[in-house]
Amino acid sequence: MQVSMKSSRIYYGWVVVLIAFVTLLVSAGIRSMPSILMLPFEKEYGWNRGSISAVISTGIFLYGLMGPFSAALLERFGIRRMMVTSLAVLALSLSITPLMSSLWQFEILWGVVSGLATGMMANVLGVTVTNHWFVERKGLVIGLLTASAATGQLLFLPLLAQITVEAGWRTSVYSAVAILVLLIVIVAVWMRNHPYDVGVAPYGTKELVKPDKFKGNLFLTPLLALGSALKNKTFWLLAGTFFFCGFSTNGLIGTHLIPACGDYGIPEVMAAGLLALMGLFDLFGTTLSGWLSDRFDSRWLLFWYYGLRGLSLLFLPYALDSSPMALLMFAVFYGLDWIATVPPTVKLAMKEFGKEKAGMIFGWIVVAHQIGASTAAYGAGLLRELMGNYTFPFIAAGFVCLFAALMAIRISKSSGVIVQPIQQS
Repeated sequence: MQVSMKSSRIYYGWVVVLIAFVTLLVSAGIRSMPSILMLPFEKEYGWNRGSISAVISTGIFLYGLMGPFSAALLERFGIRRMMVTSLAVLALSLSITPLMSSLWQFEILWGVVSGLATGMMANVLGVTVTNHWFVERKGLVIGLLTASAATGQLLFLPLLAQITVEAGWRTSVYSAVAILVLLIVIVAVWMRNHPYDVGVAPYGTKELVKPDKFKGNLFLTPLLALGSALKNKTFWLLAGTFFFCGFSTNGLIGTHLIPACGDYGIPEVMAAGLLALMGLFDLFGTTLSGWLSDRFDSRWLLFWYYGLRGLSLLFLPYALDSSPMALLMFAVFYGLDWIATVPPTVKLAMKEFGKEKAGMIFGWIVVAHQIGASTAAYGAGLLRELMGNYTFPFIAAGFVCLFAALMAIRISKSSGVIVQPIQQS
């Protein structure tokens, strides 16, 4: 069905962006719930923290691995249908959670089902929406949608923690289900797959273009895209820098800042508040990064982002041992740079691999990000046990970010050779 909305003063693509923004915000918040549920599950079920962490690790990995395949699914079945399906699966998984009684059930519901469902609503969704609806202001849109995912994860932590403490973890889970049901209705009614569906041209053009049909195998095509990208130097540099991005953000700070604060006698609620503050500043910083990536060389933006993040991580051990003001300074400075690396990374991927393959190949770059995050999450915990503090992991992360800054400027300035379309029999 085609709905003409040419007469609307507001370009309908901004409505699509708003719906995607809220969806990514909620999805990221729900993905952060296991860290809030860890202590209640320890008390109620007697599960040890290592077993619960293993479930979280599985979810993180599958969330990243889903990226390249979600790009193919979004192109094949449409953005709206896949969003509704993913939200419904996630809501069903949460609804069953209060009925579970064994660790293997938690592994299936949150490690596998939740990881795959939220993986459909990650950065690749933002890239796909942007590619379909915008020719101009792509960097700004990607910045907004990226910021929503990171900000949602950080902002939801204090809220979910408060609900869990005051009303129990089951109430927290059912509250999330109610939000998901409302979101399913919004997506089903107002989300659209492509500008052609509402009779308008992509933003920045006047030509009404019918979307190309997805060609190829849903599972084989992303693998072939990876095989093609592996021959490209730019892919390795982007994947390498993104590995260090995950290593220094959700893998390290997102996982270990709260316990690190606890080592210095800082209350858990206050530490969660620091993460929420980072989320607020990330919303501004990543959106600004998208705006900047439309105007400046993305390679040098990455150089400054990784370099400044590295300096902030080198400052963190001092801030923890110094004063609340120093820690506040870290939260603001680091928060501005939390995931500002995504818009320029996406822009470079689009330039190098072309609009058609950018979603899938960026999905593989996100896999590298999640591998880095998993490495830091496990490694920092292990080093904390061996050394008694987090000083070495934070300093090491600072230096790898400085190395990532040097990697970024190694990307060729003339990068932009499009990978040949993948041939399939």
